[in-house]
Amino acid sequence: MNLYKVGKFLCSVIFYPLYRIKVVGRENIPKEGPVIICSNHISNVDPPVVGITSSRDIHFMAKEELFRKKIIGTILLNVNAFPVKRGMRDRNALRGGLKILEENKVLGLFPEGTRSKNGEVGEGLAGAGFFALRSTAWVVPCAIIGPYKPFKRLKVVYGPPIDMQSYRDGKATARETTDMIMKEIKKLTKNQ
Repeated sequence: MNLYKVGKFLCSVIFYPLYRIKVVGRENIPKEGPVIICSNHISNVDPPVVGITSSRDIHFMAKEELFRKKIIGTILLNVNAFPVKRGMRDRNALRGGLKILEENKVLGLFPEGTRSKNGEVGEGLAGAGFFALRSTAWVVPCAIIGPYKPFKRLKVVYGPPIDMQSYRDGKATARETTDMIMKEIKKLTKNQ
């Protein structure tokens, strides 16, 4: 049994009607090859919501503390999540993320690293830029436009994929690249 598919089905049955989810731009997610989906972060429910609205399976980083709880940790591993140590450079998580992209899969990131307290798009951490520059992946910006209130419309918007080659060729830094990605996410929140 594929726990990812089961989880996606169950979350779809619950979240689509509960939050009246509307998806815009799903066709912007490339059908094959490595992709990084970078989204703003406004709720603990963001990962499953991005997961159910994406046309492809996503591998998410999750804070290491969650994996210490036996049942939750087992579930997370079976739904394509992998641990990351927060607040420090985690080489295993970086290698794991790059391996996912080398296998032409989709890596899901919330570049802010933590939920926004006011719903505004904050500053991203350099990790998103690192993955974008060190891989051949397209970056797809994603905006979750809330609020998460029962039976109020929640919108998930996928922007056009960003070709990162000019950033790679121009020797952009991870910080500059992340800043550009965050600007694209912010644009999506303003244009809806």
